[in-house]
Amino acid sequence: MLTVGKIAALVGGDVRGNAATPIEGFNSIDKASQGDITFLSNEKYLKHLNDSTASAILMHPKSYDVSIEQACILVDNVYVAIADTIEALAPFTIKIPVDTNLSHIAETAHIGEDVKIGVFTTISREVEIGDNTKIHAHVFVGEGVTIGKGCIIYPGVRLYDNVHIGDNVIIHANAVIGSDGFGFAPQRDGTFKKIPQIGDVIIENNVEIGANTVIDRAAVGSTIIREGVKLDNLIQVAHNVEIGAHTVMAAQVGVAGSTKLGKHCQVGGQAGIVGHLNIADQTRIQAQSGMIKSVKEPGTKWYGYPAIDYNNYLKSFAIYKNLPDLQSRIKELEKRLQELQQSLDK
Repeated sequence: MLTVGKIAALVGGDVRGNAATPIEGFNSIDKASQGDITFLSNEKYLKHLNDSTASAILMHPKSYDVSIEQACILVDNVYVAIADTIEALAPFTIKIPVDTNLSHIAETAHIGEDVKIGVFTTISREVEIGDNTKIHAHVFVGEGVTIGKGCIIYPGVRLYDNVHIGDNVIIHANAVIGSDGFGFAPQRDGTFKKIPQIGDVIIENNVEIGANTVIDRAAVGSTIIREGVKLDNLIQVAHNVEIGAHTVMAAQVGVAGSTKLGKHCQVGGQAGIVGHLNIADQTRIQAQSGMIKSVKEPGTKWYGYPAIDYNNYLKSFAIYKNLPDLQSRIKELEKRLQELQQSLDK
């Protein structure tokens, strides 16, 4: 049985209230009940605090008030504490139906220790799979693919030939890694000739790739997803793109060919980035923005289409939304100026 005190020790937090309070589950502040631990990370949810019947609350020290009746665990990073708490309360287990008669594993494939391969999965020639990797049903692994240790490959994933995946990588359902980049040469007759895409894809350690995301192989060389990158669902990464370590992207982002993003960048949902750009480390691109030029200075924020400096965008938008009123005022001033001019002419 976990208690508030044990969870506090696990997450490195300080207890306010009864450390012996038993905890059995985790839920949001508006749905948690007796025996649950919940969290408070945004002050707009303070309104639910008085009505919550949760037994304990994870929160930042600045949010704590002595009038709170529940036991509290005070932590500097609430979201990290949430992750650690959920892992302790509900350890992640993977159930994979395994039947070697219903899967194809090439004789030249090299399979590590404690690897699970689900039904109707194909493991092609010269594939290497590291220890403790779990591959679900209906996965295709092409020739020459390497997969590191401790990976999880969910159902329906397609790994084309010569894709190289590091350790502890998670790839969610129906992602496609290593498909051809969008490379076509215009010809004199108006048709397009396909340019062979002969490069590969390299995915480094501790990367997570969302469902239905597509990462194209390089035309020549490598498309590279660096250490610790987190990609949401429905993202398109084109050929020869390089995404720097610990960069995160929300759903429906598109990155065109040969663009390089730096380390620790943050890209909001539905943002688009054109090809052949260099984006500096720690760049933050807001949702639905369109990047059409390189970013040289680290740590800047961008918004809009075409994207401009975030603060400039907010100022510009404040003017833009008032344009109808400004137009009316300008017309009124023009009318008065004309009347004044007419009176002076008389």
